[in-house]
Amino acid sequence: MSDAAARDELARGLLNCGYDDLNPIQKSVIDLIVTETPSRAPGVTHDDRRFGERLADRVAAFGGSWAFIIGFGVALLLWMGWNLATGALHLAFDPYPFIFLNLILSTLAALQAPVIMMSQNRQSVTDRKAAEYDYVVNLRAELEILRLHDKLDALRGEELMALLIEQGDRIERLSHEVAALSQQRR
Repeated sequence: MSDAAARDELARGLLNCGYDDLNPIQKSVIDLIVTETPSRAPGVTHDDRRFGERLADRVAAFGGSWAFIIGFGVALLLWMGWNLATGALHLAFDPYPFIFLNLILSTLAALQAPVIMMSQNRQSVTDRKAAEYDYVVNLRAELEILRLHDKLDALRGEELMALLIEQGDRIERLSHEVAALSQQRR
């Protein structure tokens, strides 16, 4: 049987429609089953991110950590503490209301937000690919289980047929024996 015929037969047997009527993911699963190749996770070992993307991911990872929050809180407290404590000595470089600190915080937020969003967008693409891979693996497992059920049903059917034939033979022999015994009693 050719691969095309095997694919079509498998699709009809498992999904109740022809191979040509399947969506691309279902076709890929049928192809994997027919060729008996193992499923492979997409891009698990290869990091194809560019330098800027890796940097954005690191910035997002650090920006969303407790180390950043605590370190930034300490830096803010030191900034404000220094400027409040040295204000009377005219050594403060950003006296109260901390306008320069406000400018730095606004600039940091303006730069950090898009970088974090870029990282989140890349992560959502990665998550989408992982979900598609999980779907393919689950669909393949489900179809393989259906095939195993069909094989077990076929084996069980053959076994039951053999038992019925054997039982029919026994019944026939017993009826002959009963007939012979009834002839002997008469």
